[in-house]
Amino acid sequence: QMKVVECGGGPVQIGGSRTLSCAPSGFDYMSYCMAWFRQVPGKEREGIVGYDSDGNIVYDDSVKGRFTVSKDQNRNILYLEMSDLQAEDTAVYTCAADECHGGSRHVTESFRTYPYNYWGQGTQVIVSS
Repeated sequence: QMKVVECGGGPVQIGGSRTLSCAPSGFDYMSYCMAWFRQVPGKEREGIVGYDSDGNIVYDDSVKGRFTVSKDQNRNILYLEMSDLQAEDTAVYTCAADECHGGSRHVTESFRTYPYNYWGQGTQVIVSS
């Protein structure tokens, strides 16, 4: 059974850092694509970074330079390292994954609209002073 589990959310002070993790399991694809999304109540979910197992990474401008994706290949965990967090980063962060239909680079470059089939439950990050 394929599933995605994230964790690492919680409170953090403005200007602080926090790392989220995403663990996909049950995937037996040769390559797969993943992405991090976030959603604030009352607003649409927004994609913030796309990643694939071929090493392609695309960051949304809202997080570029502050957020970094890395992968622990041995443990098969995708990390989202967030720094210089601001109040507007407060959101529920969700990880998504799927086979890279159409090629990994294509999926990663279109991560904001790609119809991922596997989603985590979300983990909340609250940034405050």
